[in-house]
Amino acid sequence: MDRRNFIKQSALLSIGGLLIPSTVLSACRKEILFEDVNYDGKVIIIGAGAAGLYAAYILKSKGINFEILEASANYGGRLGKLEGFANFPIDLGAEWLHGKNNILGDLITKSKTKITLDDSSLTYWFNNQLVNSLPQETDIFEGDGLPDISFKEYALQKGLGSEYAYIVENIAGDQGADASLLSVFGNNKEEENWSSGDDDFKFQETFFGFIDKQLADQVKDKIRLNTIVSKIDYSQSTIQITDSSNNVYNTDKVIITVPIPILKSGDIEFNPALPDEKTTAFSKIGMGAGMKVFLKFSNKFFNENIIGGEICAAYADESIGKAQEDIVLLAFVMGEQAEYLTSLGSDSSITNALLQELDTIYNGQASASFMSAHVQNWTTNPFVKGAYSYSTIGIGDARSIAAQSINGKLYFAGEAMNINGHHQTVHGAVETGYREVINILNDIKK
Repeated sequence: MDRRNFIKQSALLSIGGLLIPSTVLSACRKEILFEDVNYDGKVIIIGAGAAGLYAAYILKSKGINFEILEASANYGGRLGKLEGFANFPIDLGAEWLHGKNNILGDLITKSKTKITLDDSSLTYWFNNQLVNSLPQETDIFEGDGLPDISFKEYALQKGLGSEYAYIVENIAGDQGADASLLSVFGNNKEEENWSSGDDDFKFQETFFGFIDKQLADQVKDKIRLNTIVSKIDYSQSTIQITDSSNNVYNTDKVIITVPIPILKSGDIEFNPALPDEKTTAFSKIGMGAGMKVFLKFSNKFFNENIIGGEICAAYADESIGKAQEDIVLLAFVMGEQAEYLTSLGSDSSITNALLQELDTIYNGQASASFMSAHVQNWTTNPFVKGAYSYSTIGIGDARSIAAQSINGKLYFAGEAMNINGHHQTVHGAVETGYREVINILNDIKK
C-alpha cells in the first residue's frame, strides 16, 4: 500500500545550510561531521523520540557530553511496541518506512534488518459497497497552480461530491489531518523536495525494535525518564532547565525535540520568551488527533486495505510483512474521526463503534469473529497530543522559522521541524536531529 502518493523529485537535502545527497546522511558516513571536535561543554536533549535519540547517537560518536530528558516513562516518542496481543510484535506508533533513500534506509542496509515492501491492494467502501476502483480520479491534490484551500473544499470544487467525503478524509488523514484543515497548496509545496523514494516498507519485527536496537541501545544510559521539563532559562551564559519536580539541570546547549503541540501550548516556559516570529510559526504548523486501534479476529474476512469508512477512513491488514500471522486488522484513525472516537470515552466504546462499521461493510462478520482489541490513542497522550504534523492553510515558511536556532543556545528538531519534505516521518525526525548536531558543531567552530 502506497501511503505517500505524491511525486517527489528532489535528490538533495539541506542540512545545516549544506546541500548533500540524502544517502550521504548515513550513520556509517561520519566523514562529513567535523573530525577535530574539541568541546568540553554539555548538550541536553529534551525528548527521547527518534530525533533526540539520533542526535544523542551522533553526539556520542563525537565524544560530546550529553543527557536526554524524557517526560514519559518510556523512550521512543511516537514509536512503541505491543507484545502479547498477537503472535507477532506490533508497532503502536509509526510502522511504515516511507522510502529507503534516507539515513534509516542506509542503517537498515548496514544492520541487515529485515523489511518487506508493502504493495498491498486497496478496496474502497463507496456508495455502501466494496469496489476495487472509483468512478473519478482522486489524484487531484498535486501539481502546479494549486490553491491554498482545504482538501475538502478543493475536492468539492473539482467535482468530488459528498459520496467521496471519506475517500478524501483518508487521503488527508494519511497526511496527518482532517480534510477541512489540510492545505492543498501547502501540502503539495512542502513535499516538493521529497527524496526518500515512493515505496513503503514494513519491518518484519517492529520499527520501534529497529530504533531501539540501532540507536537507543547506544545511548539509553544517558536518558532520564519521567522528567517533565517545565522551564528553560537561557538568559545567562549557562542554560538552566527546570523540571516539574523543581530539579535544575545546567547545560551549554539544548536540542528541543518535543512534538509541536507541546511548544504551541506553552507547556515549557522560556526565559526570555521566544521571539513572536517563532511562536507564530509554531501556531501555523498543524498537528491533529490520531489513534491506532488493533482488532484481533478468529477469521480473516476483510480485504488488505479498506478505504472510505465513516467511522474510520483507513483499515489495514496488520499481519502483512510479519513472519507469523495472527489475524489483526488496524484501524488507522485521524482528524475528526479520531476526535469523535476519543469523545466516546472508553476503549470498549471505541471498539464497538469500529466493529459496527465493519459489520455493515462485511455483513456481520466482524462481531462474529472478534476476539480482542487494543486502543492506542496518541491524542490523549499528554506528552504527544496528536499524530504528526501537517501543512495548514497559510503555513508558508513556518517550518523554516520554527526550526531556526536561537543565540547558539536553543536548537529545534523533530519531524515538525523538517524543512525538506520529510516531515511526518521517522526518518524526517532523524534528519533534524542530525541537522541540529551539525548546527551545534558549526557554532562551536565559530
